[in-house]
Amino acid sequence: MSNEITGDPAGAPLRGLNEWEEDVVRRYPDPDLKHKSREEFRNYAEPPRATVREFYRINHTEQTFDFVQARKKQFLTLDRRKMSTWDAMEYLDTLVDDSDPDTDLSQLQHLLQTAEAIRADGHPDWFVLTGLLHDLGKVLCLFGEPQWAVVGDTFPVGCAYSDKIVYPEYFQNNPDSRNPLYQTRLGIYEEGCGLDKVHLSWGHDEYIYQVVKDYLPEEGLYMLRYHSFYPGHREGAYDYLMNDHDREMFEWVRKFNPYDLYSKNPVAPDRVALRPYYEELIARYLPAELCL
Repeated sequence: MSNEITGDPAGAPLRGLNEWEEDVVRRYPDPDLKHKSREEFRNYAEPPRATVREFYRINHTEQTFDFVQARKKQFLTLDRRKMSTWDAMEYLDTLVDDSDPDTDLSQLQHLLQTAEAIRADGHPDWFVLTGLLHDLGKVLCLFGEPQWAVVGDTFPVGCAYSDKIVYPEYFQNNPDSRNPLYQTRLGIYEEGCGLDKVHLSWGHDEYIYQVVKDYLPEEGLYMLRYHSFYPGHREGAYDYLMNDHDREMFEWVRKFNPYDLYSKNPVAPDRVALRPYYEELIARYLPAELCL
């Protein structure tokens, strides 16, 4: 494989993790914004940044069923290091050096802004903590994972690709597209089997879900595990793989989604002032150290 595929920084398809997040906001605008139509926001014939298109070309080529299984086996042993949650957030924040040069928002600031927006609306404390944790799985980048295996809209592997996935044309280069077993409507799954039995493309959602799955309410865990599954919770794709419980829980995913997308503010939160509150909140739910 080339350096581009293995994640060599010289071949990174995005200038920084924030670039993907900004593209998601463009694709899924705040419904209160009336100055552009949905069709204008989802204009992929002329995307604003070629790096986004390149990111998805690599992502859709490399995210095979076997790749997902291998990454789960590699990373879900959760034995790389132990860190407090706050230390892990600050560790993640070193990614700011590789972030989009057009924004000053760091990863830690995004987590705090998301959590603070949820708190301001009076939601339960577990919901606030979920906002604080939702992107913590991006520490995978600091363990050597390339961006295309950390961020990006997630989608099921092991069954046919939906045309609701961004840039579906790039799946023609994915080896699974030539495997008849994986290219039927259900593929290896059963009708209504439930998302817990479905393998999504590998990334930070599944990773952070696995790290904290024993500690948060189920509603929060759905938010963590599926917040990047835009084909499902925003486009209505793959409903036939879901069961009634998934549909019920996805109402919470949709409730969380605007806080993730629209809470960014150029004014950085005061992490020093906020730290005591969040460390106390973390201690109520999580162990002193997370296994990463």
